[in-house]
Amino acid sequence: MKLIRPSLLLVLILFSCSKSNFDKDVAIIKDIMYKQSQCWSNGDIDGYMNGYWESDSLRFLGSKGLVKGWQMTLDNYKKSYPSTAAMGTLKFTNISFEQLNYDKIFVVGKWELYREKDTLQGHYSLVWQKIDDNWKIIFDHSD
Repeated sequence: MKLIRPSLLLVLILFSCSKSNFDKDVAIIKDIMYKQSQCWSNGDIDGYMNGYWESDSLRFLGSKGLVKGWQMTLDNYKKSYPSTAAMGTLKFTNISFEQLNYDKIFVVGKWELYREKDTLQGHYSLVWQKIDDNWKIIFDHSD
């Protein structure tokens, strides 16, 4: 019977724990994004914004350029989507999740917005960070 060196065993244990935590964190982020899509589809922009870091350091990069801060992001959403009909029904399709470090995850995906008169779609890349034990979007690039 071969014995595993203690150093290799430690690496295997750490990798196993890290992978397990990553899977749990991805599940939490997927749940938050599902709740965001439900809030959006119900005309609740304020509820949708719960997924974002409520800070002046939040960054949102969209078709109109870089927006700095949670409040400005909220204001822009409310200006661009003034009614439930304008908001439509939002669907996210996540493509990939990559762990950047112990408290940051990079998410790439596709969004679709179904409205009575049209359907809009595009892609997003999000940087999620664990802040005060909660996962929040700190950077959103959506086109």
